Order: sequence, then C-alpha cells, then structure tokens
Amino acid sequence: MSTFVIWILVAGGVLLLLGIYLSWTAGRLDRLHARVDASRAVLDAELLRRSASALELATSNLLDPATSVVIADAASRARTVDEDGRHQAESDLTAVLGAALDEPEELAVWRDEEPELAEALGELGMACRRAAHARRFHNELVRGAQRLRRKLLVRWLRLAGHAPWPEPVELDDTVPRAFNG
Repeated sequence: MSTFVIWILVAGGVLLLLGIYLSWTAGRLDRLHARVDASRAVLDAELLRRSASALELATSNLLDPATSVVIADAASRARTVDEDGRHQAESDLTAVLGAALDEPEELAVWRDEEPELAEALGELGMACRRAAHARRFHNELVRGAQRLRRKLLVRWLRLAGHAPWPEPVELDDTVPRAFNG
C-alpha cells in the first residue's frame, strides 16, 4: 500500500471519529435541553403546589386573620402574576411565609392543639421543600447545558441549533424555619 492511501485512510478514520463525536455531542445536548424543559415544567408545578398549599392554609381559618390575609395575598400573586414577575412574586411568598411562620415553638403548640393545622402545615412544609429541590435540580441541569454549549466545537458548528440559551431560575425558596427539623 502506498503512503498516499494510508494517509487517506487515516484522514477518513479521523473524520469518521470526529463525526461520531459531533453526533454524540449533538444528541447529548438535545437530551440536556429536553431535560431542562422537563425540569422547568416540574419546577412550575411545584411552585404552583406551594402557592396552593399556602392559599389553602390561609383560607382555612386556622391562623389569625392578619396572617391569613398576608399569606393569601402573596400566594394569590404568585399564582396569577405573568412570567416576567414570577420570580419576584415567588420570592415574596417565601418572605411572607418566613415572616408568618417564624416561630417554630409557637407552631409546635398550635400543631398539638389543632390537628387540621398540623396537616396543613405539613403539606405546606413538604411543598416548600419540594419546590426548593426542584429549583436546585433545574439549575443544576441548566449549568450542565450551559457548560456543554460553551464548548468551542458546539459554538462553531452550532450544534445547539435554534434552542434558546437555558436560564437558571433565581428566586428565594428558603424553607421557613418552622418546617426545618
């Protein structure tokens, strides 16, 4: 075999390996984008569940009227605000829940006296934790997709296609102290 044929075979092998790598990377990027979209839908569902639990607690007549009104207002805003103000409304709901439910000892006494309140607080606490976990999971997937999209070959060859740049969700989802422990 001549050296020319060997060089052609080597170049063909390198191009084949490069094509396989690029195809694998494009598929991986597509799967990451699908997972980011799915995690965003789960996060939205968990945030809606959290605001629904807060609204249910506020309308249950188990809390004092002032606290109920403040929680109901923040939960209603979080459920009805447009996409642009959603993160701020969710952060406001977190702040309201943190302020309204900042006395774990007092809530423990209420839980003992009112089984319905204990159940409502348990559901709200679970919804708060699930929303926080969903946001962290979503943001982790976003970071992975962004990391892959920053690679030189992915950018040069536009392997992401027309998919929008994945954005993390930044909001305060701190679980109120009353639900810790």
